[in-house]
Amino acid sequence: MLKKTLPLLVVMALLCQILQAQYLMDMVDTSKETGRGLLAMYKKFDHLKIGGYIQPQFQIAESKGIKSFEGGDFAANVNNRFMLRRSRLRIDYVHFAEGKKPSVQIVFQFDANERGFTVRDVWGRIFENKYKLFSLTTGMFARPFGYEVNLSSSDRESPERGRMSQLLMKSERDLGAMVSLDARQKGAKLKYLKADFGVFNGQGINAAGDFDNTKDIIGNVALKTYPLNKKITISAGASVIYGGIMQNTKYVYSTSQLAGVKKVVVDSSINNTNKTSPREYYGANTQLKFKNNKGLTTELRGEFVTGTQTGTINNTETPVALISGADGFHIRHFNGAYFYLLQHIFNTKNQLLIKYDWYDPNTDVKGNEIGAAGSNFTAANIKYNTLGLGYVNYLTDNVKLVLYYAKVTNEKTQLTNFTSDVKDNVFTCRLQFRF
Repeated sequence: MLKKTLPLLVVMALLCQILQAQYLMDMVDTSKETGRGLLAMYKKFDHLKIGGYIQPQFQIAESKGIKSFEGGDFAANVNNRFMLRRSRLRIDYVHFAEGKKPSVQIVFQFDANERGFTVRDVWGRIFENKYKLFSLTTGMFARPFGYEVNLSSSDRESPERGRMSQLLMKSERDLGAMVSLDARQKGAKLKYLKADFGVFNGQGINAAGDFDNTKDIIGNVALKTYPLNKKITISAGASVIYGGIMQNTKYVYSTSQLAGVKKVVVDSSINNTNKTSPREYYGANTQLKFKNNKGLTTELRGEFVTGTQTGTINNTETPVALISGADGFHIRHFNGAYFYLLQHIFNTKNQLLIKYDWYDPNTDVKGNEIGAAGSNFTAANIKYNTLGLGYVNYLTDNVKLVLYYAKVTNEKTQLTNFTSDVKDNVFTCRLQFRF
């Protein structure tokens, strides 16, 4: 019932806001000096912006029923599909204090598609205006970790984030509070520096709610786009997450080597109960952009993340609930990365894309050790590499065409169904409409 009524309430609220604004404008007599003053005051102190985008697409998979990170798994008997990947509506409200200083920002963002209705962002931000350096954000918003996680789906050239980003930061958002340093004064000494420090629940927005007292502490320091010369710019960043999940059972699983065989082992000490199972990520990223004499650009991006992840025996995603019984959490060491090469061709409306990413959910075990005699590893420990080839055409300021082929390669293991590469490549044709 809630899913059906929320979109209607959003539409009604927008209509009321638009009608109210129009009513106020109609009441202002701009032919007189007083009226012009009221209109200027209205525009000066309060700003409401409504924007959004939709991403209808058609996909062809190499096999029916594959598991995929190119927009979600395919149904059992399906290898081609039309889908509405995203359909977002965002409402921004900014109040400006006297002197045109931003005082408060409030954001709502919703996603509606054939799979349901989802709230994506609900947050408020308070600006400090004495030094024009700091702000406080609280609510539900994107976690300040890395580059790709915070790159909007409407701006990103590839249809989806990499496998690593999707598994470690599913839905990207979480509930929490964040303090940011970001100079807003022209000519400020720190104008190229941005830093964020936040505390979050840790489970993301896929969980029904917070289920333990452990919080994620996230820090991010970034060099904003800095001109090395007239044709080359650079930006970079470093991020860290220090958090975890409460262990509500005594069973804790990890990778070890016994009698010359690597396998999953369990520690069942009663002292494990109520301890914190770690989630610790460390990442670094860089973006370089080169512009030639014709104004066409070549851009290189890269990001590497490593650390310790708590998941389950069959899944490396962050759990959305505590585990009971003898199942327990599984602690793995991981690493992953992605690299982009973007090249304009002919003009700035045409762009070629090469993207390579990998995610190794368990760096303590190799492919041929998974499924070996005496081992008990599941498919959740398999490393994947993805090579993406794409073409982007910015048809207009409001319409973008994306053609993208993702070639996915998995480690060869001794597990059934994974002794060779799974046929799970995907081609995507997407049109994005934006306003």
